[in-house]
Amino acid sequence: MKEGMQEGQPEFRQLFGIETEYGIIREDVDESDPVVESMELVRCHKRPFRADWDYSAEDPMQDARGFRVKTLQQEQEELDFEKLDRHRPFSFHEMKSDLMLENGARFYNDHTHPEYSTPECSTLLSLIAHDRAGERILRECAIARNKILDQKDALQLYKNNTDFHGHSYGCHDNYLLPRSLPFEALVQHLIPFLVTRQIFAGAGKIGIEDHRGYTQNGFQLSQRADFFETEISIDTMHARPILNTRDEPHADPALFRRLHLILGDSNMSEYTTALKIGTTSLVLRLIEKGLAPTNSALREPVNTLKALSRDCTLKQNLPLNNGKHISSIDHQRLFLEAARKAFSNEREETSWILQHWESTLDALDSDPMQLTDRIDWVTKKWLLETFMDAENCDWSDSRLPGLDLEYHNIDPERGLYLGLEMDGQMRRFVTDADIKKAMSTGPRDSRSGLRGLIVQKFLKDIKKIQWEKIVFSGGKARVYKLDPAMTPDEIETEMQRIESCRSVKALMEKSAETV
Repeated sequence: MKEGMQEGQPEFRQLFGIETEYGIIREDVDESDPVVESMELVRCHKRPFRADWDYSAEDPMQDARGFRVKTLQQEQEELDFEKLDRHRPFSFHEMKSDLMLENGARFYNDHTHPEYSTPECSTLLSLIAHDRAGERILRECAIARNKILDQKDALQLYKNNTDFHGHSYGCHDNYLLPRSLPFEALVQHLIPFLVTRQIFAGAGKIGIEDHRGYTQNGFQLSQRADFFETEISIDTMHARPILNTRDEPHADPALFRRLHLILGDSNMSEYTTALKIGTTSLVLRLIEKGLAPTNSALREPVNTLKALSRDCTLKQNLPLNNGKHISSIDHQRLFLEAARKAFSNEREETSWILQHWESTLDALDSDPMQLTDRIDWVTKKWLLETFMDAENCDWSDSRLPGLDLEYHNIDPERGLYLGLEMDGQMRRFVTDADIKKAMSTGPRDSRSGLRGLIVQKFLKDIKKIQWEKIVFSGGKARVYKLDPAMTPDEIETEMQRIESCRSVKALMEKSAETV
């Protein structure tokens, strides 16, 4: 992508973000408690922990289909976790160790995994920089933790989705959408797209795996596909759905919905992440406009998802609802052509998505190995095949899962992907300067920039904080609201005002609400 990409705005200003759960391992001991390790890692961040995260706006029971469920299938597992946690010497808030960072991101312990949620972004350049910033922030915390342990490499972190023992952890892409968009339209048009998105968005994996365990059996496109069992559901840990129905907009629920996608893999490649998020954002806009292809519905989405992941040739024909069959590449082309007709004259970022969506599909059709410098599953497959050729072994070799795992290691001295990147073999989307800036500064064109700046300047005065608002201590509670509908110009003006404020009192002169 060209530097200095021009920005323009669609009719509805879409924001997006990525939540990544990292794999965590202690290599210096036979057994460790991942809950404690995740908690201690988060607490190694330079921002001191205080129990100031406000959980009151979180409601995992609210369903986007217009009702509130009474139970979740994972509740028993949560109850089991709760029983274990009763024996831990810390409270719920201490265990979560929730931090809102100075760049507008959220960093916390999601029970057995450290999780990093990027700030809300409006451009791919910003999002990729903040996703990579998350990797480096976690790496800094790992270095600090290893110093405490007095072991240079004791703690290792992996940006992946499987432990090869039947457990999967997620990478969730999120999109702000208008509430006026019917959820039924998302079900109809988005599920087919997501099933075949994995042909360029998958991170690749050795073997087949689900909750029953792992079998080393060849190579597949996606790390997550094995773990999905239904088309739509509010659950995220059991009976995982292709389309999650949790309805937590983190904004005015009368105006907005947040689409919470749990299907995707954690990607190391900046190019893959950009293509994954960029194409999805365009398909969502097609659905908003009523322009999504009407002939894309798959007959058996869940079965197709798994079968497609295990077909690295991409030649398998997929059954459609209309009785016809189509290849996964041609299925993606249905969406590409619709997007090209609707958005061909838009901003440069949209042009980049359309151009590289097409060129990627063409390369997958002729020879996927053309994409070893940009698409994760292809890069990983090439690395593993190179190893097998050198060692004269096959896909059953016991060393391969370890190499698969090391592809995702965020330690630059060990990570196979990062090694390729440092050698200049992988296409970059952002610069190291962009990433460094994103580690400490939020986007100046979304509400996350305001939130991060307030954390930088007034952390000691914050009583409670969440995505939508900040409550300050001192006398009557004072609330600073964060509106996702603010325009970039309005946000920049407010950023400048916050920068000039020397006290919370000055900050609240134009923003205060009494609660």
